[in-house]
Amino acid sequence: MVEEKMGGCWSQTKDQFDNLEKHTQWGIDFVEKYTKFVKERSEIELNYARQIRNLSKKYQPKKKEEDENKYTWCRAFYSTLNELNDYAGQHEVIAENMTSQIIADLTRYAQEVKTERKSHFHDGRKAQQQVEASWKQLESCKRKFERDCKEADRAQQYFEKMDADINVTKADVEKARQQAQMRHQMASDSKNEYSSYLQKFNQEQNEHYYTIIPNIFQKIQAMEEKRIERMGESLKTFAEVDRQILPIIGKCLDGMTQVAESIEPKNDSSQVIESYKSGFEPPGDVEFEDYGQAMKRTVSETSLNNSRSDNKAERSSKSKSKTLWPFIKKNKGSNPEDFSHLPPEQRRKKLQAKIDDINKDIQKEMDQRDALTKMKEVYVKNPQMGDPNSVEPRLGEIANNIEKLQAEAQKFEGWLAEVEGRMPVKSDPPRRTSVLYETQNSTPPTTNNNNCAQDRESPDGSYTEEQSSEVQSKVQPETAESGDEFDDPDEEMLPTIGTCKALYPFEGHNEGTIAVTEGELLYVIEEDKGDGWTRVRRNEEEEGYVPTSYVEVFLDSNAKDS
Repeated sequence: MVEEKMGGCWSQTKDQFDNLEKHTQWGIDFVEKYTKFVKERSEIELNYARQIRNLSKKYQPKKKEEDENKYTWCRAFYSTLNELNDYAGQHEVIAENMTSQIIADLTRYAQEVKTERKSHFHDGRKAQQQVEASWKQLESCKRKFERDCKEADRAQQYFEKMDADINVTKADVEKARQQAQMRHQMASDSKNEYSSYLQKFNQEQNEHYYTIIPNIFQKIQAMEEKRIERMGESLKTFAEVDRQILPIIGKCLDGMTQVAESIEPKNDSSQVIESYKSGFEPPGDVEFEDYGQAMKRTVSETSLNNSRSDNKAERSSKSKSKTLWPFIKKNKGSNPEDFSHLPPEQRRKKLQAKIDDINKDIQKEMDQRDALTKMKEVYVKNPQMGDPNSVEPRLGEIANNIEKLQAEAQKFEGWLAEVEGRMPVKSDPPRRTSVLYETQNSTPPTTNNNNCAQDRESPDGSYTEEQSSEVQSKVQPETAESGDEFDDPDEEMLPTIGTCKALYPFEGHNEGTIAVTEGELLYVIEEDKGDGWTRVRRNEEEEGYVPTSYVEVFLDSNAKDS
């Protein structure tokens, strides 16, 4: 067979024209399917990169968290976020390269293959139609030749019949003879035509199956092989796109590792100490209070002094529990301008930073003043360039600004000097003086003795002692500046202004707060002043602050009116 001589050519499948058409269409569909796959992979990379960038942005330090940069572990984390941002950028590169190098290329190529395939199969169908038309023409010639032969035979038989019949005239015989000759001639012509067209058809059919169709199929085969080759190239590019960004990904990961190794725990620990040291000295030892000395006094004197001392000692202990610096209630509203709500060391740093900022502002104003002064001098020397008096208002405004800033700086420097003068110097631990012991071993109290001795620490950062006139001969008192309502040891117990019911349990771990249980009824002694805390009392010895949102307050009518 001829097909066995064709080797690996698609011409062997000339009788499988329709199947080849389906196969090539399936190949193009596969290219489009793969293109869609790469497109979805690209979208996944873009979404992943977007999510990584959003994650990195979400955990970037805010302005209020800028102080965290002084810790190496915080800097390492923020550096990791930056490296992660670069890491996300590489996944965007993957998506971009896949779009430009694979998706766009295959989309364009698929359209080209569709057009080429359509052209080849159009030529094949046209060749088939030509062969089929020639075959139909050959069949027509064949049927005509067959028909003419039959007519010639009938005409010959009729002539012979007429010639044998003696009753037929010569004229009729001659006519039948001529008719038979004409039919034989027509049959001969049909035979020649059929023979000629048969030769022509065989030549066309041979050319169709051995030249035209093989050429078309070879072109289709080349197209299909090229499509498969492009698929292989695209698959290779798919892997290379990932491989190209691996070095940069490795650098990002190396950067993360380096910043992780740069963390210094000891340095960070030192930063914590530097940030939060208060400057207070630890309290001294509490001396023994000898209550036995009171027995030697007269009954009236003992009763008077003991009742006064007990009352003062009890109130003093209450005041101490409220006013010792580490445990006082911090102002949850706006902070005072002099930072008196901070411990001495922290207050000193804040004041110093404020002074530095003011000095920078002063320097800026002075630079502007110098620039305007030079401009004025130029205007004086060259009046055509401008009016010297035009800069006078601005110079006056700058002078006022400098004066205000200098006054403000002087104010903060005064507070700084006050803090630096009051900060304790490291020495032997101070000793707590017993109120009762000092009272019992001092001269009898006078009518002006209404302040008992106690250690005091004010929330403005100063550390002072205020003692009664009973022990002025032993300890020189220091004055304390404080506007805090808890600093006066002899303050009267605040009256109740209403009641409240605890809606939720509150543990009250922090000093200055009080623990409550759900449903507990308490007395209200101070309303919420806008800081979110309400001051309550359980009994004469237990009071403190609770979150306003944790209680339901019922104020007395007179408290509401006031």
